[in-house]
Amino acid sequence: MDYVQQDLWASEYVHEQSKPSPEVPFDPLSYDRYVVFFSGGKDSLACVLHLLEIGVPSWKIVLHHHLVDGAEGSNLMDWPVTEAYCKAVADHLGMPLETSWRVGGFEQEMLRQNSPTAAVMIPDGKGGHVAHGGQGPEGTRLKFPQVSADLSTRWCSAYLKIDIGSTYLRHDQRYRSGKTLVVTGERAQESAARAKYKTCEAHRADLRHGRQHQRHIDHRRPIHAWLEEQVWDIIRRHGIRAHPGYHLGWGRLSCRQCIFGSKNQWATIRLVAPQAFESINSYEKRFGVTIQRKHSVGQMADMGTPYECEQKWIDAANAREMTMEIYVGDNWEMPKGAFGESAGPT
Repeated sequence: MDYVQQDLWASEYVHEQSKPSPEVPFDPLSYDRYVVFFSGGKDSLACVLHLLEIGVPSWKIVLHHHLVDGAEGSNLMDWPVTEAYCKAVADHLGMPLETSWRVGGFEQEMLRQNSPTAAVMIPDGKGGHVAHGGQGPEGTRLKFPQVSADLSTRWCSAYLKIDIGSTYLRHDQRYRSGKTLVVTGERAQESAARAKYKTCEAHRADLRHGRQHQRHIDHRRPIHAWLEEQVWDIIRRHGIRAHPGYHLGWGRLSCRQCIFGSKNQWATIRLVAPQAFESINSYEKRFGVTIQRKHSVGQMADMGTPYECEQKWIDAANAREMTMEIYVGDNWEMPKGAFGESAGPT
Protein backbone atom coordinates (compact mmCIF):
# COMPACT_ATOMS: atom_id res chain seq x y z
CA MET A 1 0.00 0.00 0.00
CA ASP A 2 1.61 3.30 -1.05
CA TYR A 3 1.59 6.54 0.94
CA VAL A 4 -1.43 8.12 -0.76
CA GLN A 5 -3.45 4.92 -0.41
CA GLN A 6 -2.70 4.87 3.31
CA ASP A 7 -4.01 8.43 3.61
CA LEU A 8 -7.17 7.59 1.71
CA TRP A 9 -7.79 4.59 3.98
CA ALA A 10 -7.06 6.34 7.25
CA SER A 11 -8.79 9.69 6.82
CA GLU A 12 -12.56 9.68 6.70
CA TYR A 13 -12.51 13.15 5.21
CA VAL A 14 -10.19 12.37 2.34
CA HIS A 15 -11.87 9.03 1.76
CA GLU A 16 -15.32 10.58 1.51
CA GLN A 17 -14.62 13.99 0.01
CA SER A 18 -15.89 12.95 -3.43
CA LYS A 19 -19.27 11.80 -2.14
CA PRO A 20 -22.06 14.24 -3.06
CA SER A 21 -23.85 15.94 -0.18
CA PRO A 22 -27.27 17.24 -1.21
CA GLU A 23 -28.64 20.59 -0.13
CA VAL A 24 -31.19 20.19 2.68
CA PRO A 25 -34.13 22.35 3.77
CA PHE A 26 -33.04 24.70 6.52
CA ASP A 27 -34.86 26.25 9.48
CA PRO A 28 -32.21 27.72 11.81
CA LEU A 29 -34.38 27.42 14.93
CA SER A 30 -35.59 23.86 14.42
CA TYR A 31 -32.69 21.97 16.02
CA ASP A 32 -32.39 20.31 19.40
CA ARG A 33 -28.71 21.23 19.74
CA TYR A 34 -26.04 23.28 17.99
CA VAL A 35 -22.36 22.30 17.83
CA VAL A 36 -20.00 25.08 16.80
CA PHE A 37 -16.55 23.82 15.83
CA PHE A 38 -14.79 26.65 17.59
CA SER A 39 -11.18 27.57 16.83
CA GLY A 40 -11.09 30.80 18.82
CA GLY A 41 -10.75 32.73 15.56
CA LYS A 42 -12.94 35.61 14.47
CA ASP A 43 -15.12 33.61 12.09
CA SER A 44 -16.12 30.84 14.48
CA LEU A 45 -16.73 33.49 17.15
CA ALA A 46 -18.96 35.40 14.72
CA CYS A 47 -20.93 32.19 14.11
CA VAL A 48 -21.64 31.77 17.81
CA LEU A 49 -22.76 35.37 18.19
CA HIS A 50 -24.92 35.10 15.07
CA LEU A 51 -26.73 32.08 16.53
CA LEU A 52 -27.51 34.10 19.63
CA GLU A 53 -28.72 37.08 17.59
CA ILE A 54 -31.18 34.99 15.57
CA GLY A 55 -32.69 33.58 18.75
CA VAL A 56 -30.92 30.28 19.46
CA PRO A 57 -30.83 29.81 23.27
CA SER A 58 -27.30 29.68 24.68
CA TRP A 59 -28.11 26.45 26.56
CA LYS A 60 -28.59 24.66 23.25
CA ILE A 61 -25.11 25.59 21.97
CA VAL A 62 -21.93 23.58 22.55
CA LEU A 63 -18.53 24.98 21.59
CA HIS A 64 -16.21 22.20 20.45
CA HIS A 65 -12.48 22.83 20.08
CA HIS A 66 -9.91 20.54 18.46
CA LEU A 67 -6.54 20.53 20.26
CA VAL A 68 -4.17 20.54 17.29
CA ASP A 69 -1.13 19.75 19.45
CA GLY A 70 -3.02 17.14 21.46
CA ALA A 71 -3.21 17.09 25.25
CA GLU A 72 0.08 15.35 26.00
CA GLY A 73 2.42 18.33 26.16
CA SER A 74 3.52 19.10 22.60
CA ASN A 75 3.77 22.83 21.83
CA LEU A 76 4.85 22.52 18.23
CA MET A 77 2.17 24.33 16.24
CA ASP A 78 -0.65 26.17 17.97
CA TRP A 79 -0.95 29.40 19.94
CA PRO A 80 -0.36 28.59 23.62
CA VAL A 81 -3.31 30.75 24.71
CA THR A 82 -5.93 29.37 22.32
CA GLU A 83 -7.54 26.74 24.55
CA ALA A 84 -7.76 29.21 27.45
CA TYR A 85 -9.20 31.85 25.12
CA CYS A 86 -11.89 29.42 23.94
CA LYS A 87 -12.73 28.55 27.55
CA ALA A 88 -13.02 32.25 28.46
CA VAL A 89 -15.43 32.86 25.57
CA ALA A 90 -17.51 29.81 26.52
CA ASP A 91 -17.69 30.86 30.18
CA HIS A 92 -18.66 34.41 29.27
CA LEU A 93 -21.47 33.22 26.98
CA GLY A 94 -22.66 30.51 29.39
CA MET A 95 -21.88 27.62 27.05
CA PRO A 96 -19.95 24.39 27.60
CA LEU A 97 -16.58 23.97 25.92
CA GLU A 98 -15.69 20.45 24.84
CA THR A 99 -12.38 19.31 23.36
CA SER A 100 -11.13 16.48 21.21
CA TRP A 101 -7.74 15.60 19.80
CA ARG A 102 -5.61 12.95 18.17
CA VAL A 103 -3.26 11.31 20.65
CA GLY A 104 0.13 13.01 20.37
CA GLY A 105 -1.33 15.75 18.20
CA PHE A 106 0.36 17.20 15.16
CA GLU A 107 3.87 16.27 16.23
CA GLN A 108 3.23 12.56 16.74
CA GLU A 109 1.39 12.27 13.44
CA MET A 110 4.22 14.07 11.64
CA LEU A 111 6.81 11.75 13.21
CA ARG A 112 4.84 8.61 12.37
CA GLN A 113 7.20 5.91 11.06
CA ASN A 114 6.00 2.42 10.25
CA SER A 115 3.09 2.87 12.63
CA PRO A 116 -0.65 3.56 12.41
CA THR A 117 -2.26 6.95 12.89
CA ALA A 118 -3.00 7.42 16.58
CA ALA A 119 -6.42 7.15 18.20
CA VAL A 120 -8.82 10.07 18.57
CA MET A 121 -9.87 11.22 22.04
CA ILE A 122 -13.47 12.44 22.30
CA PRO A 123 -15.70 13.37 25.27
CA ASP A 124 -17.10 10.40 27.14
CA GLY A 125 -20.13 12.26 28.52
CA LYS A 126 -18.80 11.99 32.09
CA GLY A 127 -16.27 14.81 32.08
CA GLY A 128 -13.45 12.72 30.61
CA HIS A 129 -12.40 11.39 27.22
CA VAL A 130 -12.42 8.02 25.50
CA ALA A 131 -10.21 6.73 22.67
CA HIS A 132 -11.45 5.64 19.24
CA GLY A 133 -9.36 4.15 16.45
CA GLY A 134 -5.62 3.77 16.37
CA GLN A 135 -5.57 0.35 14.67
CA GLY A 136 -5.27 1.44 11.05
CA PRO A 137 -2.54 0.52 8.56
CA GLU A 138 1.07 1.34 9.29
CA GLY A 139 2.60 4.27 7.46
CA THR A 140 5.36 6.85 7.52
CA ARG A 141 5.27 10.64 7.21
CA LEU A 142 8.47 12.29 8.51
CA LYS A 143 7.67 15.60 6.90
CA PHE A 144 5.36 18.55 7.45
CA PRO A 145 2.03 18.88 5.65
CA GLN A 146 2.64 20.65 2.36
CA VAL A 147 0.98 23.85 1.20
CA SER A 148 -1.78 22.48 -0.99
CA ALA A 149 -5.56 22.38 -1.37
CA ASP A 150 -5.28 18.56 -1.56
CA LEU A 151 -6.03 17.29 1.94
CA SER A 152 -4.04 14.11 1.44
CA THR A 153 -1.00 16.36 1.05
CA ARG A 154 -2.04 19.09 3.46
CA TRP A 155 -2.96 16.41 5.99
CA CYS A 156 -3.12 18.60 9.11
CA SER A 157 -6.67 19.82 8.42
CA ALA A 158 -7.99 16.35 7.65
CA TYR A 159 -6.26 14.38 10.40
CA LEU A 160 -6.32 16.94 13.22
CA LYS A 161 -9.66 18.67 12.71
CA ILE A 162 -12.12 17.34 10.12
CA ASP A 163 -11.61 13.64 10.77
CA ILE A 164 -11.67 14.20 14.53
CA GLY A 165 -14.91 16.17 14.34
CA SER A 166 -16.59 13.40 12.37
CA THR A 167 -15.35 10.74 14.82
CA TYR A 168 -16.78 12.75 17.71
CA LEU A 169 -20.20 13.10 16.07
CA ARG A 170 -20.36 9.45 15.03
CA HIS A 171 -19.54 8.05 18.47
CA ASP A 172 -21.15 10.43 20.95
CA GLN A 173 -24.50 8.93 21.93
CA ARG A 174 -26.14 12.35 22.27
CA TYR A 175 -26.30 12.71 18.52
CA ARG A 176 -28.48 9.62 18.07
CA SER A 177 -31.60 11.50 19.10
CA GLY A 178 -33.21 14.67 17.84
CA LYS A 179 -31.70 17.01 15.28
CA THR A 180 -28.21 18.50 15.46
CA LEU A 181 -26.81 21.46 13.56
CA VAL A 182 -23.04 21.64 13.14
CA VAL A 183 -21.82 25.19 12.50
CA THR A 184 -18.50 26.25 10.98
CA GLY A 185 -17.13 29.62 9.93
CA GLU A 186 -15.75 29.28 6.40
CA ARG A 187 -16.33 32.40 4.30
CA ALA A 188 -16.36 32.84 0.52
CA GLN A 189 -14.12 35.89 0.80
CA GLU A 190 -11.26 33.75 2.13
CA SER A 191 -10.51 31.83 -1.07
CA ALA A 192 -11.89 30.71 -4.40
CA ALA A 193 -12.15 27.17 -3.05
CA ARG A 194 -14.18 28.23 -0.01
CA ALA A 195 -16.44 30.34 -2.20
CA LYS A 196 -17.73 27.07 -3.68
CA TYR A 197 -18.74 25.57 -0.33
CA LYS A 198 -22.43 24.92 0.28
CA THR A 199 -24.03 27.02 3.00
CA CYS A 200 -26.21 24.15 4.23
CA GLU A 201 -25.91 20.43 3.65
CA ALA A 202 -26.14 17.09 5.40
CA HIS A 203 -23.03 16.65 7.52
CA ARG A 204 -20.65 13.83 6.60
CA ALA A 205 -21.49 12.22 9.97
CA ASP A 206 -25.22 12.29 9.20
CA LEU A 207 -27.03 8.94 9.35
CA ARG A 208 -30.69 9.96 9.38
CA HIS A 209 -31.71 6.87 7.41
CA GLY A 210 -29.58 4.33 9.31
CA ARG A 211 -31.09 0.91 9.96
CA GLN A 212 -29.74 0.25 13.47
CA HIS A 213 -29.70 3.85 14.68
CA GLN A 214 -30.07 7.32 13.23
CA ARG A 215 -28.11 10.57 13.44
CA HIS A 216 -29.80 13.63 11.97
CA ILE A 217 -26.91 16.09 11.59
CA ASP A 218 -26.93 19.06 9.25
CA HIS A 219 -23.97 21.35 8.54
CA ARG A 220 -24.43 25.10 8.25
CA ARG A 221 -21.97 27.84 7.28
CA PRO A 222 -24.04 30.85 8.37
CA ILE A 223 -21.48 33.58 7.61
CA HIS A 224 -20.33 32.18 4.28
CA ALA A 225 -21.39 35.34 2.42
CA TRP A 226 -20.15 37.79 5.05
CA LEU A 227 -17.34 40.25 4.44
CA GLU A 228 -14.63 40.66 7.05
CA GLU A 229 -16.07 43.98 8.20
CA GLN A 230 -19.32 42.21 9.13
CA VAL A 231 -17.38 39.67 11.18
CA TRP A 232 -15.58 42.34 13.18
CA ASP A 233 -18.78 44.33 13.58
CA ILE A 234 -20.68 41.53 15.34
CA ILE A 235 -17.72 40.89 17.65
CA ARG A 236 -17.55 44.59 18.46
CA ARG A 237 -21.30 44.73 19.16
CA HIS A 238 -20.90 41.98 21.74
CA GLY A 239 -17.81 43.57 23.28
CA ILE A 240 -15.66 40.42 23.16
CA ARG A 241 -11.91 40.82 22.98
CA ALA A 242 -10.36 39.23 19.90
CA HIS A 243 -7.78 36.48 20.28
CA PRO A 244 -4.34 37.96 21.11
CA GLY A 245 -2.95 36.65 17.81
CA TYR A 246 -5.00 39.23 15.94
CA HIS A 247 -3.58 41.99 18.13
CA LEU A 248 -0.07 40.86 17.19
CA GLY A 249 -0.92 41.44 13.52
CA TRP A 250 -2.28 38.13 12.20
CA GLY A 251 -5.25 38.59 9.84
CA ARG A 252 -6.39 34.97 10.17
CA LEU A 253 -6.08 32.67 13.14
CA SER A 254 -4.94 29.19 12.30
CA CYS A 255 -2.02 27.65 14.17
CA ARG A 256 0.65 30.16 15.11
CA GLN A 257 3.17 28.14 13.07
CA CYS A 258 0.66 27.54 10.25
CA ILE A 259 2.17 25.97 7.15
CA PHE A 260 0.55 28.77 5.13
CA GLY A 261 2.39 31.43 7.12
CA SER A 262 3.72 34.42 5.20
CA LYS A 263 7.28 35.72 5.20
CA ASN A 264 6.28 38.43 7.66
CA GLN A 265 4.58 35.95 9.96
CA TRP A 266 7.61 33.66 10.07
CA ALA A 267 9.77 36.69 10.82
CA THR A 268 7.38 37.61 13.64
CA ILE A 269 7.33 34.08 15.05
CA ARG A 270 11.13 34.10 15.16
CA LEU A 271 10.91 37.32 17.16
CA VAL A 272 8.08 36.52 19.61
CA ALA A 273 8.40 32.72 19.90
CA PRO A 274 12.02 31.83 19.09
CA GLN A 275 11.89 28.36 20.64
CA ALA A 276 8.82 27.40 18.59
CA PHE A 277 10.44 28.79 15.47
CA GLU A 278 13.62 26.81 16.05
CA SER A 279 11.61 23.60 16.54
CA ILE A 280 10.08 24.00 13.07
CA ASN A 281 13.42 24.99 11.57
CA SER A 282 15.14 21.93 13.09
CA TYR A 283 12.49 19.51 11.84
CA GLU A 284 12.78 20.89 8.30
CA LYS A 285 16.53 20.24 8.38
CA ARG A 286 16.00 16.77 9.82
CA PHE A 287 13.46 15.78 7.17
CA GLY A 288 15.29 17.39 4.26
CA VAL A 289 11.89 18.66 3.07
CA THR A 290 10.72 22.20 3.78
CA ILE A 291 7.11 23.19 4.35
CA GLN A 292 6.87 25.54 1.39
CA ARG A 293 9.30 23.60 -0.82
CA LYS A 294 11.09 26.60 -2.36
CA HIS A 295 12.21 28.15 0.91
CA SER A 296 12.86 27.02 4.47
CA VAL A 297 11.15 28.85 7.32
CA GLY A 298 14.52 30.42 8.10
CA GLN A 299 14.75 31.79 4.58
CA MET A 300 11.13 32.93 4.73
CA ALA A 301 11.82 34.80 7.96
CA ASP A 302 14.92 36.41 6.48
CA MET A 303 12.81 37.73 3.59
CA GLY A 304 10.05 39.05 5.87
CA THR A 305 9.56 42.01 8.17
CA PRO A 306 8.30 41.30 11.70
CA TYR A 307 5.05 42.91 12.77
CA GLU A 308 5.39 45.69 15.31
CA CYS A 309 4.20 43.85 18.43
CA GLU A 310 3.41 45.29 21.82
CA GLN A 311 4.89 43.28 24.66
CA LYS A 312 1.51 42.91 26.39
CA TRP A 313 0.15 41.03 23.38
CA ILE A 314 3.26 38.89 23.06
CA ASP A 315 2.87 37.91 26.71
CA ALA A 316 -0.87 37.27 26.29
CA ALA A 317 -0.42 35.10 23.19
CA ASN A 318 2.37 33.06 24.77
CA ALA A 319 0.49 32.40 28.02
CA ARG A 320 -1.38 29.20 28.86
CA GLU A 321 -4.05 31.18 30.71
CA MET A 322 -6.13 34.16 29.62
CA THR A 323 -4.42 37.07 31.35
CA MET A 324 -6.94 39.64 30.09
CA GLU A 325 -10.68 40.03 30.52
CA ILE A 326 -12.62 38.50 27.65
CA TYR A 327 -15.47 41.03 27.84
CA VAL A 328 -14.42 44.64 27.24
CA GLY A 329 -17.75 46.26 26.32
CA ASP A 330 -17.38 49.78 24.99
CA ASN A 331 -13.60 49.56 25.38
CA TRP A 332 -13.42 47.12 22.47
CA GLU A 333 -10.59 47.85 20.05
CA MET A 334 -10.08 46.72 16.48
CA PRO A 335 -7.03 44.43 16.47
CA LYS A 336 -3.98 45.36 14.45
CA GLY A 337 -4.35 42.34 12.20
CA ALA A 338 -7.89 43.18 11.07
CA PHE A 339 -8.13 43.67 7.29
CA GLY A 340 -4.41 42.90 7.05
CA GLU A 341 -2.29 40.02 5.88
CA SER A 342 -4.47 36.92 5.78
CA ALA A 343 -2.29 33.91 5.13
CA GLY A 344 -4.13 30.72 5.96
CA PRO A 345 -5.77 27.53 4.65
CA THR A 346 -7.52 27.72 1.30
